[in-house]
Amino acid sequence: MNMKLKGYTKGSLETRVAGADPYQLVQMLMAGVLENLNYAKGAIQRKDLEKKSHYLSKAQAIVDSLRYSLDDTAGAEATGNLRELYMYMSTRIADASIDMDIDAIDEVARLMIDIKGAWDQIPADQRDVAMNQMQQAAGA
Repeated sequence: MNMKLKGYTKGSLETRVAGADPYQLVQMLMAGVLENLNYAKGAIQRKDLEKKSHYLSKAQAIVDSLRYSLDDTAGAEATGNLRELYMYMSTRIADASIDMDIDAIDEVARLMIDIKGAWDQIPADQRDVAMNQMQQAAGA
């Protein structure tokens, strides 16, 4: 990617992040996981070990960030299940990196697509209520 396009892309992302609410930030993080998994898959197919490691590390860091950001006060069972799923995904990303395993990448991508699909289906009025509760809990 040429430097001008790379700079524009980075600036565009920074603008989107700055204007995003927490719900949208989670959407962006989930999309980032999928994007990095896709790039890593291509790197494995090209046998580009450096890029494979770079993109899988980024994907794993985002999954771990999603896991650490879970709110234990909002539906303990669902939160616990999601935390375990994120942990499993992180482990599978590590497996993919060690074994050059495209099937593991595909598995994690399918799981993230399912999670993101459910997240994207949350009605706007419920998002606002949940975000307000999160902000109140953070301020308490």
